Amino acid sequence: MAGNGNGSGTGNGKANGAARKPITVLIVDDERTFGEALEVALDREKDLRVVHVATDGLDAVASATEFHPDVVLMDVSMPGMNGLEATRRIKRCDPEAAVVILSGHDDEYMLARAVQAGAAGLLRKTQAVGDVASTVRRVHRGEAIHDQSEVERAQRRLRHRRDVDGDVKGRLERLTPREIQILEAMAAGRQPEEIAAELGMSPNTLRTHTQNVLTKLRVHSKMEALVLAIRYGKVATVDLTEIV
Repeated sequence: MAGNGNGSGTGNGKANGAARKPITVLIVDDERTFGEALEVALDREKDLRVVHVATDGLDAVASATEFHPDVVLMDVSMPGMNGLEATRRIKRCDPEAAVVILSGHDDEYMLARAVQAGAAGLLRKTQAVGDVASTVRRVHRGEAIHDQSEVERAQRRLRHRRDVDGDVKGRLERLTPREIQILEAMAAGRQPEEIAAELGMSPNTLRTHTQNVLTKLRVHSKMEALVLAIRYGKVATVDLTEIV
């Protein structure tokens, strides 16, 4: 009985091992040295095989179409097409491909944005290679790499951030062309008397316009108003430390 058990078990195990295909992986990172180092590390894993290292979003989409990888390790920050857009395009063409976003910086909203783009989840670039390999195996098996509660919290934070953004943009849209001109002059570092003379108004009128800006934006200082206007693209970016 022992002989029969060992013989059939060992035989099946070897057969299964021989028949099992390696998990194919596409690496995408605009830092070629990082991508190639990750390739070398993952290729040491007997059950993983890197099919290509892409260096931008367009290359990633084309390579995914060509190689049909099981798992894509996708850098999020790349010039041109970023990793989230590349992920959306890959998932449209190949819904079965599992994409894991790689991020080199902390962003409390990135997990939610990654999941919305169709990725299975998020990994930090600082993770150990063994953790990356383990994650590749898990997503290939269809397992979650984040607790559902963690994903839901991230999605709530992102929705809140977008609600705040929408509210601020709405307030900025209420500004008149003249008020935008005043903010632009402030951003250029001009003093109140210079702004009044340039725009052909009295100092009192300038103060009234400035107060209207603060009221519409619901802020308490010119600096706060400028920060919002610059952050949301109403005026050109300047060095805020130079504004007095």
